[in-house]
Amino acid sequence: MKSPFPGLDPYIEECGLWADFHDDLINEIKRALTASAPSRYFVQTGERSSIVLADEDGKDRKRFFPDVEVATPSPRESGEAKAESTAVAEPEMAEAVTMRPFIDEHFRENFIEIYEADPEVRLVTCLEVLSPANKRRGTEGWDVYLRKRNGLLLGSASFVEIDLLRGGQRMPMLDPWPESPYYVLYCRKRLAPTCTVLRADYRRPLPEVPVPLADSDPDIRLALQPMVEAVYERSRYSLRINYSRPLTPPLGAEDAAWLAERLRARQPSP
Repeated sequence: MKSPFPGLDPYIEECGLWADFHDDLINEIKRALTASAPSRYFVQTGERSSIVLADEDGKDRKRFFPDVEVATPSPRESGEAKAESTAVAEPEMAEAVTMRPFIDEHFRENFIEIYEADPEVRLVTCLEVLSPANKRRGTEGWDVYLRKRNGLLLGSASFVEIDLLRGGQRMPMLDPWPESPYYVLYCRKRLAPTCTVLRADYRRPLPEVPVPLADSDPDIRLALQPMVEAVYERSRYSLRINYSRPLTPPLGAEDAAWLAERLRARQPSP
């Protein structure tokens, strides 16, 4: 089943599917760029890693996904177990204390680079699809990405930045960001640091993205929306998303009414 959103479905982010979606979208983009780039270019993915440590006071709380599930037995099962086992005295707990573990989170983020191989190998364009770690101001993920971003915007190569996340803080700019839940930014090396920003939304299909190459070659037109829809359907997100839960941040009244109507239209007729 298709998403009820004509653009990017915000429930992918809300329901904890972003890491899976991000990796698949990167692969879709790489295939499209490789198929469209002239023969003297090659496209490759890179990986950026960062570790975020919890604060000593425990304020930096983050979700983590354990790989071991601890199951609580039902009352019936507990009763049966007690009947079959030998009574064991509980140890004295007078000296027990409560402690919190010091947890780190390891983030891995893929990005795409386009190289020109002739007359010599050189980076032409870098394309980034932002992750939540990039939008947490003050964290290592923010700082590492911002340093790379600044270098590209100073003209080391052309740059494309795709932000399909409603959460977090947007990258710093001298001018205010346009009013839209998502955006696509691109900066041509010869025009750096001047950027062009395209609005992107969930109520309409995502815009085509112009991906700059060398000045002698035309842009590659990257159709994002078919890629997003392919990932959604192939991954069967409709089975894993609960559209009755509220979004964070919540939709405005008009958008909430629009979504409710679209969800009603998806329900089978009695």
